[in-house]
Amino acid sequence: MSKSPFLNIALVQTPLYWKDKVANLAMLEEKIWGMKSSPDLIILPEMFPTGFSMDAKELAEPMNLGVSKWMKQMAAQTGATLTGSVIIQDQGKFYNRLLWVSPEGKVSHYDKRHLFRMAGEDDVFSMGSSLPIFQLKGWKICPQICYDLRFPVWSRNTNSPDGLAYDLVFYVASWPAARVGAWDALLPARAIENLSYSIGVNRIEEDGNGISYCGHSAAYDFKGEQLLFLGENDCIEFVKLDAEGLDTYRSKFPAWMDSDEFRIQV
Repeated sequence: MSKSPFLNIALVQTPLYWKDKVANLAMLEEKIWGMKSSPDLIILPEMFPTGFSMDAKELAEPMNLGVSKWMKQMAAQTGATLTGSVIIQDQGKFYNRLLWVSPEGKVSHYDKRHLFRMAGEDDVFSMGSSLPIFQLKGWKICPQICYDLRFPVWSRNTNSPDGLAYDLVFYVASWPAARVGAWDALLPARAIENLSYSIGVNRIEEDGNGISYCGHSAAYDFKGEQLLFLGENDCIEFVKLDAEGLDTYRSKFPAWMDSDEFRIQV
């Protein structure tokens, strides 16, 4: 399937109620229904129902319970694919799991690979071992979660007889304001090195642990040029990705053909 000429994406930058799923889902529902455009994809922050908490036993739920059913409902009603990460319990283990929910109700997922040891995430959650590539209107899309941004090998855009593995890499995050300089630098770097669009969606304000977040959600094109920047605002903003521009640049500047071969052991 060829790529749709454009992909319209909504970046949802928002504060989150601390460990309060009911409040967060109600707040997000109101914001989504207030959107001024009809996107193809809506991206929510990391652990959007609860905030970035290590209280997995208290907050986790199985697949196809409250949050995933809410995501199915919102995707069906808006006609957009909905994505963001949730604390999920699966076969006795806890995962920081990104759910990818289509308007038709299909649910795919990605489990966070790089767990943030400085917050003890690796003591509570299980590491993901596979990296799916999602499809949306012919676009190939690579999901990532927060700390994954610091590890470029995991998201490296490899080539095959069918071309590059993906057209867009995106990051859902709870990235603290104290280290936002790294966020601002690495998002465009991921775009440049992978000859792809790169999007990051981060939360704002303070969480229940007293950690401050300043947003800086943004979108970059395949040359690392900024297409959208949300600053520290509580908002939903839209970016339209252009397939022709991406394909033309890759054809004229095929740096991906000189990339090094490697194998990731999981």
